[in-house]
Amino acid sequence: MSIAFLLTTLVVVVTPGTGVVYTLAAGLAHGRRASVVAAFGCTLGIVPHLALTITGLAALLHSSSFGYALVKYLGVAYLLFMAWTTLRDKEALTVTEDTEPEPASRIVARAVLVNLLNPKLTVFFVAFLPQFVPQGSPGTTAAMLRLGVVFMALTFVVFTAYGWGAAAVRRHLVARPQVMGGVRRVFAVSFVALGARLAVG
Repeated sequence: MSIAFLLTTLVVVVTPGTGVVYTLAAGLAHGRRASVVAAFGCTLGIVPHLALTITGLAALLHSSSFGYALVKYLGVAYLLFMAWTTLRDKEALTVTEDTEPEPASRIVARAVLVNLLNPKLTVFFVAFLPQFVPQGSPGTTAAMLRLGVVFMALTFVVFTAYGWGAAAVRRHLVARPQVMGGVRRVFAVSFVALGARLAVG
């Protein structure tokens, strides 16, 4: 496994995107445990993209303008839905000492959808992974699987770090509930901006 692969993967993972925004929101609203669950869900959402890449279906999807557009605009619609629900549900990002923990299954489901409906991940795997896999060798599938697992591991570690940072800041916001109104609007705008970037990308 090359240093170039690790460095490039780290840059891609660290760069804020939909998964990072969702993990930050989970950490702020529900604390460290929720942020870890969100990071796990976002990581789990990578599995279908990796599976499509290994089976060769991702290349077919990428070559089909209709298929790619369908997944892309489903992703855009979901991001806009996330923005709308964040603004509408004032309890979603309310920080209080006695906040009921959100069910892990709900956090995971939302996180999986965030990355599942992100065609950029499929394009990333199609364009990026093959550069580090020996073509024509009998171990191509295993090599792609190993690289994909490394990508997922780095995703989980980095997203967890983001989430723990948000959870640490959360403690300072318990006594400032009015600040969370602004934070909620920032997250909503972030979801809209990410959706717009995905739509024109």
